[in-house]
Amino acid sequence: MVFDIYKRGQGKYTRLCSAFAVAVIVGLGCLRLYAKLEAASWGLSNKATLWIATMVPAGFFVVLALVIFWIVNKSAVADFMIAAEGEMKKVSWSSKQEIMVSTFIVIVVVAIMAVLLGTTDLGFSTLFGWLLG
Repeated sequence: MVFDIYKRGQGKYTRLCSAFAVAVIVGLGCLRLYAKLEAASWGLSNKATLWIATMVPAGFFVVLALVIFWIVNKSAVADFMIAAEGEMKKVSWSSKQEIMVSTFIVIVVVAIMAVLLGTTDLGFSTLFGWLLG
């Protein structure tokens, strides 16, 4: 069947989150389409314009939701997501302390580099201003 769930229970969270993220993007696109269609009048009554502006994005959303469901449960895509979720379980994540120390080091190095580059830029601009002026 076209809309069967492939390997039910495997890669559940990866597929669910991916489908949800794409659905949010599609929903925002349909909301934008609604705003565009609502602004157009086409010489029709307000009721007909509102019906068109509402039903066209809703229809697109339903069709694209079915396409998203089909793609997420396609065997090649689903196997990739199952493998990705399996690999994410193998990752050894850093502790909060390691992340805080690493972040502090990065901020300090960026600040030092900014000062060095700013000083170098000021020195070169002063030198070339003196040579050319």
